Amino acid sequence: MRKFLTTALFLACTGGGSVQASKAGVSLDDHTKSLASVLLQKKWIHGSADCESNTDPAIEVFRYDQSSYVLRQNKCTSFEAPFIYVLFGDEKVLVLDTGANERALDFPLYKTVQSLIKENSPQGGKTEKELLVMHSHSHSDHHKGDSQFEGKPNVTLVKPNGRAVRQFFAFSQWPDEEAHIELGGRNLTIIPTPGHQEEAISIYDPQTQWLLTGDTLYPGYIYVKDWNEYTKSIARLVLFTNTREVSAVLGAHIEMTDEAGEYYAIGTTFQPNEAPLSLSSGNLAALHSAFEKSDTPRKIIFDEFIVAPMNIFQKSISNVARWLIQ
Repeated sequence: MRKFLTTALFLACTGGGSVQASKAGVSLDDHTKSLASVLLQKKWIHGSADCESNTDPAIEVFRYDQSSYVLRQNKCTSFEAPFIYVLFGDEKVLVLDTGANERALDFPLYKTVQSLIKENSPQGGKTEKELLVMHSHSHSDHHKGDSQFEGKPNVTLVKPNGRAVRQFFAFSQWPDEEAHIELGGRNLTIIPTPGHQEEAISIYDPQTQWLLTGDTLYPGYIYVKDWNEYTKSIARLVLFTNTREVSAVLGAHIEMTDEAGEYYAIGTTFQPNEAPLSLSSGNLAALHSAFEKSDTPRKIIFDEFIVAPMNIFQKSISNVARWLIQ
């Protein structure tokens, strides 16, 4: 079985090699370690060999702590099965990404979030909270559910395009600056991380010590559109995590199996032997170290994920999709 470590072995397609990641981040307290361990061992709904007989909910809801949730879309509703993060503050609720399906009948995301708000409200207290809906990046499997939130009361929806992202966070020197969101007693850091996609961001939550990385880093096959920007983004995240407690690096998908370096094929709707969702700051450090050894875009295989440059055709498709939402 696959072993999950805070250091990684990478194998380049042009030849073997290894690097041991330097220690990153700072120590975690026992309570945080315990919660992080639960997340690492979590088994998610993972589709079915026969989706016609699948009885799992359209959305799995995992409560990490009293005010932090991880949602996963059923693979039988979309093979992408993206993860969505819902974080509560005293005044606002953040919804990061809205999934790969539009219809509420098939994918009741807004209804699910409203039920979580009600669950978190004091008995007899106010159940209305301002919703802030934003995206890790602008690929369609992360914003299809936006229409469920559009026009709803107390909802601020940040459109998944460059202009909206820069304007909402008041970025003036993208991507070389950070921004912050105050949810009410919960201040999040927004870190620009373009490379996989131009508008990509990562989010750090000091309450959970989560680093939410979208498709910039996750246990899967990561296609990189702009290799130079991506290497800079990983370096930016490593520098950030060197001075922060990071209990988990959490992306938006699981595509790896529980065998080192092996992944499920694109389009798979049944993943019974998935790798854990959670990665670590050590994985970031290992990837950064690999980039420092070679600036040439190339496929790099780790036990926990794979990074590869997009080809010309993939870039063209990405450019067309991006143009449609700008």
